[in-house]
Amino acid sequence: MTLFHFFNCAILTFGPHAVYYSATPLSEYDTLGTSVKAASVYLGTALVKLVCLATFLKVSENDSFDPYQELLKALIGFIDVAGLYFALTQLTHRNISQNHKFQAVGLGWAFADSVLHKLAPLWVGARGLEFTWDYILQGLEANANLVLSISLAALGSLMWLRKNKPKTLIPIIYACAAIVATMPSITNYLRRGLGWHFPKVVGFELFTSLVMAFISWQLFSACQRPSS
Repeated sequence: MTLFHFFNCAILTFGPHAVYYSATPLSEYDTLGTSVKAASVYLGTALVKLVCLATFLKVSENDSFDPYQELLKALIGFIDVAGLYFALTQLTHRNISQNHKFQAVGLGWAFADSVLHKLAPLWVGARGLEFTWDYILQGLEANANLVLSISLAALGSLMWLRKNKPKTLIPIIYACAAIVATMPSITNYLRRGLGWHFPKVVGFELFTSLVMAFISWQLFSACQRPSS
């Protein structure tokens, strides 16, 4: 029963990444190499963030919300944006379209994040004797992160790769990218500052990921239309 629960949670956490790859044109264009490169960049970015967090953040003696510490975390979190910039603009990719490139990069980014942050807790906790909803909620959280990562990659693609985008959309693109990039700090504030329970936070993440995905899709479509 414990292994069955573990495999269910693991499929919920990592399965959508495989489904997304196989159900979209990414598999037809063999973009797996691009996703692997993006995952490698994510691991390097995570290492840099870890060093920065260990260097500049103080160890809190309690679990209270510290605005200064959270602001510093949010600023350090923008290292992810720099990593995505490198993955989108500096890595060598196969001859694939901009649409497929940002999806492949976002997919690899999200998968690496799930492996780094979800696999060990799943392996240690989901095989426990007592059933808990926490690991199912972590799987749902990983799904929300998948959508947010692809949305951020789409917004990054518009910011850095598309030159002829409408000027009126540029502030909206940057504002949406900033919101997605600071989502970890936002959810941390909800959990520690406002005292939201984990299920409520996950529900907020799922709702926000769908909203940002819709906005990113609309912005991407608008930027692809020929300018009049």
